[in-house]
Amino acid sequence: MVPNTVSASPDRQPQVRITMLGGFSLTVAGSTINDSSSRARQLWNLLEYLITFRNRDISHEELISALWPDNRIDNPANALKNLIYRIRSDLAENRVPDSMDFILYKRGTYSYNNSLPTLVDTEEFERLIRTAGNLSLPPEERISLYQAALKLYTGDFLPKSSSEAWVIPLATYFHSMYLKAAAEVIHLLESQKRYEDVVDICEAAVTVDQLEEYFHESLIRAQLAMERPQKAMAHYEYVTGLFYRELGVKPSDSLRGLYREIAGRMTHTESDLDAIKEDLREPHEARGPFFCPYEVFRDMYQLEARSASRTGRSVFVALITLTASPSKIPDPQFSAKAMARLKTAICSSLRRGDVVSLFSPTQYVLMLPYLTFENGQMVMERIIRRFKKENPRIPVSLEYRLQPLDPVV
Repeated sequence: MVPNTVSASPDRQPQVRITMLGGFSLTVAGSTINDSSSRARQLWNLLEYLITFRNRDISHEELISALWPDNRIDNPANALKNLIYRIRSDLAENRVPDSMDFILYKRGTYSYNNSLPTLVDTEEFERLIRTAGNLSLPPEERISLYQAALKLYTGDFLPKSSSEAWVIPLATYFHSMYLKAAAEVIHLLESQKRYEDVVDICEAAVTVDQLEEYFHESLIRAQLAMERPQKAMAHYEYVTGLFYRELGVKPSDSLRGLYREIAGRMTHTESDLDAIKEDLREPHEARGPFFCPYEVFRDMYQLEARSASRTGRSVFVALITLTASPSKIPDPQFSAKAMARLKTAICSSLRRGDVVSLFSPTQYVLMLPYLTFENGQMVMERIIRRFKKENPRIPVSLEYRLQPLDPVV
């Protein structure tokens, strides 16, 4: 990155701003350096360590242990001195004022120069959350403090150094602090019926931790509170699909409860039957089978089971499973791609009256009306043949089970 430099008076002490959440950057008097450059990783590692623990003097031994935990380096003391020199040189090359004074050496220890007025985002993040946790403050003030803190969290702590042993516990610490603060401010906002703000917090939180169910549920509840059942349903479908793909789990009881609440809110008084029909109509020409969330599939199955005992029509249910090899489950990322290809094969093999749903990260469940068992077998074999023909290089196997629907007697 080419630094944005601004001239500074040599006798003026710089205001140093340091970012460590979402990535490392150091800004002084308009000059910025960050970890997007091609500088050696260990250079950043040392500078980040000195700033993180800037309130104490750090010995040679501690720095060497942090930088080279596996001891795979000759003459580590000399390597450490060389890194210190390179940091100072880089700061000077980028026209950072007082670059030689950023790192101090005293009696065998190194430290960041705290006489420079410095603002570090992690320290401000902690301070704001600690202050917001004061229950004696008015709710509005606590909300403002929490919101200011959450805005600082643009990503996890030092993501480009995430494999460093000393970074891992701190990244976990700040991540947990963020989630706890987000949950607390959501509670405060809900108590004041500030649902738009709840949506904003939740949408940011699910980008930080997409598998934290609490924020998805809070987002859905906020949309319902603002009479937006369509948006609530869209997010429900998104999160249930996400949990199927990433965790291989079905919706929790609380999420399923929200689905029933959403469905109950989707209705409203309407005297114009044509308007209702227009609302019910699919937004595009119906081709291929009907794909739906598993909750909807279950409702449709139960409806078919009720009518089958009266009409006598045959309906078969099939489960098609993708495996890397017999008894082995594919890698999640690989299986997601293979399942997308399988969905394409299913779409091009089934009719408009058939119903399909994702049952697990490696399974689709199908409902096939108006078939005999033999016809059902032919349909499933057709799907498998089409998949193999269109994806000959994907090393997976497909298995299926086919059974008649059980009518309600």
